[in-house]
Amino acid sequence: MRGSPEVCVLRLGHRPGRDNRMTTHVGLTARALGADRVVIAGDASKSRGTVKDITARFGGPFEVELSDSWRPLIEDWPGVVVHLTMYGERLQDVEGEIRTAHQSDPVLVVVGSQKVPFDVYDAADYNVGVTNQPHSEVAGLAVFLDHLFEGRELEREWQGGEKRVLPMETGKRVVPAEELDEE
Repeated sequence: MRGSPEVCVLRLGHRPGRDNRMTTHVGLTARALGADRVVIAGDASKSRGTVKDITARFGGPFEVELSDSWRPLIEDWPGVVVHLTMYGERLQDVEGEIRTAHQSDPVLVVVGSQKVPFDVYDAADYNVGVTNQPHSEVAGLAVFLDHLFEGRELEREWQGGEKRVLPMETGKRVVPAEELDEE
């Protein structure tokens, strides 16, 4: 989280028309659960726009980028590369090592959408399975980030933004951010 080295999520393999909603949810989950930015490899301008809009409305900081090529990001990453896959090592067996590495090094979290090229498995420092069962990449990302940050991401203070959601037992309450600033 803030004060720690960067956490970046790479969304690999966006398929326009088919993955718009899932790619958007990868970005929103990355933002809400403590990552600093998401890089979407592929033509995902709609997803990028939605995540940027949510960040403007509900606060940040959070960056959203599009990239034509994922290889340079993975190959040139200056820290730890974690590929989330159901075929990887169990999260609970490697999370401590990854958390320790993140104390000094940035973390790149790679999540795929379709069959991931074997090059990604080779380039990753960790291939991590959040369960070794088929499930959503969004669920895997959420669980991974929660384990990485040990729940601290749930206490995050948001900066900027036009609106704030007020926690309630029932119902919904969204207020302009300046109302809370006045209190």
